[in-house]
Amino acid sequence: MEVVHGKPPSSEGKVWNLCKMPFWQPGNSSSSSSNTTTSSSLTSQNRQQHNQNQQQIDQGTHSMNTVSSVARSLLPTRRRLRLDPANKLYFPYEPGKQVRSAIRIKNTSKSHAAFKFQTNAPKSCFMRPPGGILAPGESIVVTVFKFVEHPEEEKQTEQKCKVKFKIVSLKVAEGMEYVPELFDEQKDHVAVEQILRVVFLDIEKTSPAMEKLKRQLAEAEEAVETRKKPPEDTGPRIVGEGLVIDEWKERRERYLARQQVEGVDSV
Repeated sequence: MEVVHGKPPSSEGKVWNLCKMPFWQPGNSSSSSSNTTTSSSLTSQNRQQHNQNQQQIDQGTHSMNTVSSVARSLLPTRRRLRLDPANKLYFPYEPGKQVRSAIRIKNTSKSHAAFKFQTNAPKSCFMRPPGGILAPGESIVVTVFKFVEHPEEEKQTEQKCKVKFKIVSLKVAEGMEYVPELFDEQKDHVAVEQILRVVFLDIEKTSPAMEKLKRQLAEAEEAVETRKKPPEDTGPRIVGEGLVIDEWKERRERYLARQQVEGVDSV
């Protein structure tokens, strides 16, 4: 009997055909589409992640700006003026009378500074002078006037409105003339120097605060009298279009005027 060795031919053909099948045949289209879908989904995720990161950065920047603005608001205001007393106004307690207090204002900045007095009770309180401009290092003692009500009337007034005093300042250029409208025109640059609290002193008792008040009031009165005096004549007077008039010319003009009058009378 003859024995045949080897596998059937049909079996070998099938194995060979499988080996010869290229990887780019249509049978692999599902894997390609899945790769494309995966890539697009990754791109979308990256874009979402980028947007989220940008939002977090924007939120962080906004929060930092908010914190910095809050920090700036908590910082103490840079003062241009120094007040003496620093935060109080001492008044003699005399019900039914208008009493006076005094406070020294000094410009401690390196530029000219305008100051202004403000109160929520302008009918019963005022300051003299109500404002002005101080050069660097210059100081002035101002007088504050207040009407003191009787105790029973004072309780009713306090229930309606408590009296407040405030000093504000503004940086100005050298040579500028003081007008109250400066504080309205440049209100964004106005600084509140101090809110002053009213303290009444017993006129029958001697105290350091009362003695200091008397000295400051006397100094303020002296400054007012000095401002009332006309400026001293230190040279020839200039009038009109720059005409210089001296004593000799005045005497000559009077002489000529008298001669004209005598000439008219003699005609």
